Amino acid sequence: MVLGGAVGADRRRLLTPPLEDWLAGLFGRVPADLVPFNRALTHGSHATETYQRLEFLGDRVLGLVMAEWLWELFPQEPEGQLSKRLNALVTGAVCAEVARELGVRDHLRLGKQARDDGASNSDNVLGDVMEALIGAWYREAGLEPARALIHRAWGSRPTAPMQRHPKSALLEWTAANGRAPPVYTVVDRSGPDHAPRFTIAVTVGKALSATATGRNKQEAEIAAAAALLEHVDA
Repeated sequence: MVLGGAVGADRRRLLTPPLEDWLAGLFGRVPADLVPFNRALTHGSHATETYQRLEFLGDRVLGLVMAEWLWELFPQEPEGQLSKRLNALVTGAVCAEVARELGVRDHLRLGKQARDDGASNSDNVLGDVMEALIGAWYREAGLEPARALIHRAWGSRPTAPMQRHPKSALLEWTAANGRAPPVYTVVDRSGPDHAPRFTIAVTVGKALSATATGRNKQEAEIAAAAALLEHVDA
């Protein structure tokens, strides 16, 4: 079994394109300066020069491009609805989903312990790295190419039907049924800093409660709200 795992890992490495080739496929050309892109893929467990500053920049570029995109796609929608769409499209979970689709995992630069702890599949890490890559490309090529990258990477997501947000739906349910607003409490936090697990309990009054676990507080709260909604709607 150990041999099979090792062979599988070696095979994945052989099938992974070199960084320059992967970046050329992602951006349409090899960046003139590879240093920022190596940094965008570097976790703190691997080196002191990490993706964090580029992630800060990429987060803002993503927000601007997405806001403009939604403004053009939905000319009749009010600000509140556009904000809901925006918030749903730039979450860490969505950024991580996009990163997986683009093959970011194969090029992450992680320390051994972080890799062993599953950081290569962490929504927190992948989402931050995706934003860092956007930031690096914006610095390299400017706003128009960054916009093109985001449009291509997010694809049809902006026009996909919006799902009702569980936390908002639960709050509406409590108001409509004369109940106290839901209260969210952290029950447990486990795992390493780069791949934490949060367990959240949501309660409505003394009679209704549900518990769920997620990779961050927001994810766990959403899952707990969804679980409680299933119970009250049953």
